[in-house]
Amino acid sequence: MYNLNGGVWLIMATKDEFLNKENNINTNKEDFLKKNIVVAAGAFICCLLWGSAFPCIKLGYGFSGIAASDTASQILYAGVRFTLAGIFTIIIGSLASRKLLVPKKEAVPKILWLCILQTVLQYAFFYIGLARTTGVKASIIEAVNVFVAIFVSALLFRQEKLTARKLLGSLVGFAGVVLINVIGGSDGLGGFTFFGDGFIFLSTVSYAFSSVYLKKYSKTESPVMMSGYQFVMGGIIMAVAGFAMGGEFSLGTTNSILMLVYLGLVSAIAYSLWGILLKHNEVSKVAVFGFMNPMFGAILSYLLLDEGARFGLLSMTSLVLVCIGIFICNRKKKADS
Repeated sequence: MYNLNGGVWLIMATKDEFLNKENNINTNKEDFLKKNIVVAAGAFICCLLWGSAFPCIKLGYGFSGIAASDTASQILYAGVRFTLAGIFTIIIGSLASRKLLVPKKEAVPKILWLCILQTVLQYAFFYIGLARTTGVKASIIEAVNVFVAIFVSALLFRQEKLTARKLLGSLVGFAGVVLINVIGGSDGLGGFTFFGDGFIFLSTVSYAFSSVYLKKYSKTESPVMMSGYQFVMGGIIMAVAGFAMGGEFSLGTTNSILMLVYLGLVSAIAYSLWGILLKHNEVSKVAVFGFMNPMFGAILSYLLLDEGARFGLLSMTSLVLVCIGIFICNRKKKADS
């Protein structure tokens, strides 16, 4: 006679064994993504890609015939870039997970909010501002997003404490930004301009808020999925807005096409990888590598753009201050909680 209790026990035992194997796989994956060498390598790739975006956007403007004063075309260009980035992200994420990434109904409002902060507002300010300042200055000002994120996370979201160490690091970093903008005339960089340097700073504020929300949402949603769909949504919004404003640009050369594709891949790879690292690690463990962003941005701008004469002692001093400030903010202390 068939023993019903024995059959039920066998089914439950088989189910438990399967769940244990699945948990072990997930645990091994998390352990791998928490290794210092893995975090360092992943963050290095992200920062190198983000740093290259500063000069490459300016080169892309030139290849596609976009003038520094043509705001509509800059927004259209950004919209096309991020729509491509979203498509690339969804394809890469779907191939990696072996299934099509489709957001659940409850994830749609989160994606929409992220797209407004991380793509529409951040890059509208960024693209317009970058056309009106140098790549070196932009890369340094953009580094302030680390400090803004600390204040937003600590004072508004209460996700962490605002310690004396973090305040000190923020002051050191802001000193670098003030140095290059207020005293910058002696280094051939000029003073502060609202529609140039100011818009770059506003883009960092938008990004800081998006970082806090991405960390919050990634507890229940895939960071790759959210990045992909928010890029598509935000890219379409920006492209439509730029086109409605009369924007246009040319893709008549190989250089213009390749640069646009590259910029799309920069966002797709960097944001997806950064989101994965944040999901499986403490924010401070990942963010400490952000000091490489302004370094790569300034160095690559110096090498790829006609800004060699502008990269002097003052620029280097500002860059060092920003990097030191980021390091102080993110250096782990046992006394901090």
